[in-house]
Amino acid sequence: MVQLRRAKWIPLGVIVLGVVLDLVTPTDVTSAPLLIAAPVAAAPLLGLRGIIAIGVLAMAVHAALAWHDGTFGWQRGVANQLTLLAVTVLAVLINRSLEGRDARTRRARHIAAVAQSAVLPRPPSRLGDLRIAARYVPAENEAMIGGDLYVVQDTPHGVRVMVGDVRGKGLGAVSAVCADLGAFRYAADEAKDLPGLVAALERALLREGGRRGGQEQDEGFTTALIAEFADDLGTVRVVNRGHPPPVLLDAEGRATVLEPSEEAPPLGMMSALGTWSCPVDTFPFPPGATLICYTDGVTEARDESGVFYDASVRLPFLVHHRALIGDPASPAQILHLLIEDVGNHTGGRIQDDQALLALHRPAGARNRPVDTA
Repeated sequence: MVQLRRAKWIPLGVIVLGVVLDLVTPTDVTSAPLLIAAPVAAAPLLGLRGIIAIGVLAMAVHAALAWHDGTFGWQRGVANQLTLLAVTVLAVLINRSLEGRDARTRRARHIAAVAQSAVLPRPPSRLGDLRIAARYVPAENEAMIGGDLYVVQDTPHGVRVMVGDVRGKGLGAVSAVCADLGAFRYAADEAKDLPGLVAALERALLREGGRRGGQEQDEGFTTALIAEFADDLGTVRVVNRGHPPPVLLDAEGRATVLEPSEEAPPLGMMSALGTWSCPVDTFPFPPGATLICYTDGVTEARDESGVFYDASVRLPFLVHHRALIGDPASPAQILHLLIEDVGNHTGGRIQDDQALLALHRPAGARNRPVDTA
C-alpha cells in the first residue's frame, strides 16, 4: 500500500524532470517527449480526475517552457499541445479499460472466495479446550481453490483432524478434495479407530478415481496427515500417509517433529501397491502445546539458493520473538508468523498452495480423569 502511494507521484516526477531538463539544455532541445509520457504514466496509477489534471498540467508546463525559450510555434507549440491532448485522452481510455479488468478480477476473486468457503469451510475456533486456527494461502491470487485441504471434526471418538494435499491441479483436484472431505466427515463419526477411518478414505478415493477414469484412476492420490486427540487432550494419535510430518511446539516454544514410525504411501494408491499397514503413532500433547500441520507448500518453499524452508527450526525463533514483544502467540498468530516467514524465505514467490492448521491446548487445561466405568 505504501509503495502504491509512492508510485502515484511518478507522473508528477516525470513533469518535474522534464522542466529540469528543459532549463539545463539548449533551447533547441525539447522536453516535450517527457511531458507527453506523464499522462501515460498516470493511466494505471491515478483516477480519472488525476489523469486529466496531469494532462492539463503537462500542457501548461509545456506552453510555459516553450514561451520561455521563444520556441512556441506550430511545430513545438500547437502540434505538441495537440499531441498532449490526444495522449491524455488515450490515457483516460487506458485507465477505463484497466478499471474494467480490475473489476472483473475482483468479481472472479469474490466468486473463488465463496466457492472456497463452501468447499473448504474454516474450522471452528474452539472445540472444548482445544483452540484451532486454519489458513489457506493459494499459489496464485486468481486461483483461490487448489488441491490442499484441512478439516477438523468433533466426533464420538474425540476431535479428529485431516490435512491433505491432492495430486494435480484445477477442477480435477477440487473434485478429489470434495471427495476427501465428504469421506472424512462421514467416516470420522462412524469409524471406531484411525485404521478404520483411513480404510474408509482409501475406498472413497478409489471410487472417485474410478469415476474420473484415465490417468487419474491410476495415479490419483492424496498425501494425508490424520490425527485424533484423546478426550482429555493428553495425547494425540497420528497416521501419516506420505505427508510432511507436523511440528509440536511445547509451552516453552521448543519444537519437535512428529516423524512417523513407519513410512506409508499416500491415500489412493492401494490399487497400485496392494494392502498396506496403517501404523498409528501416539505422542504426548501436554498443556500449553500447539500442534502445527501444513502441506508441502511450506516444506518445499525454497529461497534463491534452493534451500528448503525448515519450519521446525524457524518456529521456535518466531514464537520466542513474539513472546518478547507481547503476550504468547495464539494459534492464529503462529500461523500468521509462519506464513509471513515462508514468504520472506522465498522472496514473496509462492511456489505451491499452503494449507496450515494449528491446534493448541491451553496451559490451564489439565488432564481430566477418564471415566472407565
